[in-house]
Amino acid sequence: MLTPRILEARPQENFKIWLKFADHSTGNVDLSHLAGKGVFASWNNYENFKNVTIENGRRLVWPDEIDIDADSLYLKLTGKAPEDLFPALKEEYIHA
Repeated sequence: MLTPRILEARPQENFKIWLKFADHSTGNVDLSHLAGKGVFASWNNYENFKNVTIENGRRLVWPDEIDIDADSLYLKLTGKAPEDLFPALKEEYIHA
């Protein structure tokens, strides 16, 4: 499988973000469980959450050095297991 690449990201209400990946997977990912915790406290000002950008198709980035990688977002969006994205994980488990 190819590495997931984010093509579009649109902030939604209640700390959800609509994503489009290069493989045409689309949908909302709920990030509300992060809001207000640790570095994500800056999202207490909702304008900070809306100020998201995509870096190299591989990360969502916000001010205050906040970023979330494409792999974790893709897994959350699609419901796939890490082994689906990284087949070597399955092979290591079988040979262990």
